[in-house]
Amino acid sequence: MTNLLKETTGECEQKSQSCEGIEMIIEPKERDLGGLSVRRALPTAKLRSVGPWIFFDHMGPVEFEAGKGIDVRPHPHINLATVTYLFEGEILHRDSLANLQPIKPGDINLMVAGSGIVHSERERPQVREEDHKLHGLQLWHALPEEYEEIPPAFYHYGVDDIPTARIGEVTVRVMIGKAYSVESPVKTFCNTLYLEAFLEPGQSLTLPMVEQSALYVASGAVKIHQTTVDEHNLALLTPNSQVRITAELHSRIVLFGGEPLGERFMYWNFASSRKERVQQAMDDWEAQRFVKVPDDADEFIPLPKR
Repeated sequence: MTNLLKETTGECEQKSQSCEGIEMIIEPKERDLGGLSVRRALPTAKLRSVGPWIFFDHMGPVEFEAGKGIDVRPHPHINLATVTYLFEGEILHRDSLANLQPIKPGDINLMVAGSGIVHSERERPQVREEDHKLHGLQLWHALPEEYEEIPPAFYHYGVDDIPTARIGEVTVRVMIGKAYSVESPVKTFCNTLYLEAFLEPGQSLTLPMVEQSALYVASGAVKIHQTTVDEHNLALLTPNSQVRITAELHSRIVLFGGEPLGERFMYWNFASSRKERVQQAMDDWEAQRFVKVPDDADEFIPLPKR
């Protein structure tokens, strides 16, 4: 996908007040993936990762008529973990470990690919029978090298499992990691942070100091010093900086980041610290050597042309 990158100018390099705390702003272009609009903020040509995070998709919002909906056939992953989080709607997760789990708004769905996993993303028949919406985020984070080949695993955390913090008048949900004296129960493999916050116009929030982090405005608009970060834009923040945001509109923001893990080679749904491992996964998928998804083995997404 082609993304429009809107970098901060040379004035930022001189640390002008208007750009303080921001290294780069990315405005991803919207793309239609068979009736589902997606904005891919990571990876881009100039920003490959943020901390351990190597992929960021904002799905929707989209409204489906009865009989239509999301229908992603079985496909593989290696050496990474996927995190699915919905604002609206529902996705039915099914994988090669025989897990079958509806993902609903506020849940955290963590799928650890490790040495290799296959999954599909569809909908329950009762959801598809009626008009419905879908809106949410899917992120992938790399695994540290010592964990890349661990056995695949699946973890699901319900909406009530995810802790919240009240910072003044602002509500924060700490989905992964620790912030504002609150720690999420979601499993981690390195220093990782993923949170969301809701701000009314004029409300402010000081963000946690993170080794590397980015702010994504899912809705609304926020200001950092004199720079406005508009809806659907991602701002790469200055490492270990004390950044304070102020909402210009009713806003829903996401902060994610953590410990950088070094270069990752990526092709399609594969990511690894070793280029030859990605090549092996490509060969294995073409030869159909991955474990199949029970009750969903008749279909699969072919490997894109090399």
